[in-house]
Amino acid sequence: MTKPPYVSFLILSLLSLSGTFLILYATPQGLGLLDDSIGYIAGARSILAGQGYREAWLASNQPVTHFPPGFSAILAFVGLSGLDPLRGTRFVNALAFGVNIFLLGLVGWRMTSSRVAGLVLAALFLVNGELFRIHTTAMSEPLYIFFTLAAFLAFSHYFAREESAIKFLLFAGVLTSFAYLTRYAGLALLATFLVSLFILQDTWKKRLSSAGIFLAGFIPFALAWAIRNRLLTDNATNRKLVYHPITSENIQLGISNFASFILPIEEWRKTLIKIPNMFAVILFGLLLVLLVWIVFKGLKKFTDPSLQAPEVLSFISTLYIFGYLASILSSMTLFDASTKFQLRIVAPVYVSLLIMLVYSGYWLWRKQKMSVVLLTLAVFVFSLSGFTNTLTQLRKGGQGYASFQWFDSEAMKFLAELPEGTRIYSNETAPVYLYTKHPGYVLPDLVDPVTGLPRGRFDEGVAELQADVLSGEAVLALFDVDSQDVEVQSVYVILADGLYLAVNKQGDKIYTAFP
Repeated sequence: MTKPPYVSFLILSLLSLSGTFLILYATPQGLGLLDDSIGYIAGARSILAGQGYREAWLASNQPVTHFPPGFSAILAFVGLSGLDPLRGTRFVNALAFGVNIFLLGLVGWRMTSSRVAGLVLAALFLVNGELFRIHTTAMSEPLYIFFTLAAFLAFSHYFAREESAIKFLLFAGVLTSFAYLTRYAGLALLATFLVSLFILQDTWKKRLSSAGIFLAGFIPFALAWAIRNRLLTDNATNRKLVYHPITSENIQLGISNFASFILPIEEWRKTLIKIPNMFAVILFGLLLVLLVWIVFKGLKKFTDPSLQAPEVLSFISTLYIFGYLASILSSMTLFDASTKFQLRIVAPVYVSLLIMLVYSGYWLWRKQKMSVVLLTLAVFVFSLSGFTNTLTQLRKGGQGYASFQWFDSEAMKFLAELPEGTRIYSNETAPVYLYTKHPGYVLPDLVDPVTGLPRGRFDEGVAELQADVLSGEAVLALFDVDSQDVEVQSVYVILADGLYLAVNKQGDKIYTAFP
């Protein structure tokens, strides 16, 4: 006799609530803060102030196009209650983690028709240290993952239900547009669903009509954002088409992050990483297996439409891995040289890999049950070991700009006490805005980090900065000077030439016109 569905829903709900509680427990001092975090928070504050979505952390205060508005809009909505977006991020991401656990449970349940598989997938997501860490940082990835999983489920319902199927497909399009408006990488989700429709549908009429319905849900919101950007800034996403190859350092960063995902115990990872290219071989071997599987399933169905379609959720999850990676690779090589294979960038791939892990485990379960039970327990215990280490690290203090290094910074205290209206030129405009409430001015630079091309007018920019500081109306604040590479430090020396060093503490330096 099988257990009634409400028991599984109850367990899934408890896992979801546990996830929300653990995020709050792990972040007593607030979420970790990065450069982009401050951009989202400042954008939300700007919306709440009735000024629109603007770069409030910079003195230029231009309309924001580089970051899509989804996360800031949610923070602004929460801010209507009186909660500042800086604090609101903690509750938004904690709730997002709980909801994502619940949605993944539904994905696993629906994908395998097994409630146990759904609960296993939810539990693995809960105790995965890398994905947990993503939700403890004030970034848009948790919200993006939410829209992705919700779109997955809506898309699968379209193929499962004849009644009101069109509504589910239209809803999947809307959710995809929301994912795009949270992260521009949502275009990979758009491509995944369109390709899936052309593969899984039986006739060209169905392919074209279903694609049209899906786009009808996606286009209005995405188009409205593009029109707004064109009208206000004459660009769609603040990105230019410039070729810049991916560096070997960036590739090594991606492989290192993958190693942390599949081998969360640091001591073991440090031992195995001594084997040359071990994790690179595992990564590319895994991607090759998934690529062969998705191509085989897709071509088989496309060339013979009369065949039964592959299981939808596993199919789109795998296809999405390659669509997302293609999107990130094209962004790195053609649009944004500053994009790296950081954890936050590759996190959506990890979610799909977990989905496919459970799908593969369920397939093996039907062939050799006891082995799969033991393997599942081993993976769970293994993941839990890494998760406890992550939780311990997070409880020690704030991450990124929320750490004591910035909170107790003597240089920040000096800047906070400057007269109102003093202009602050800095290599760290984001934390300057966070801790002093003063918008910052960016420094002249030799190379544009986004395009990778020479920026131009460097000498003129240096002269203007120095003249402004010497007028007594501005200061130059440089943080973590000693940790920068030689080339960057040489630029700092040029900028500070002829200025008075007023503060030189904890590796931070502030230059003024006079003592």
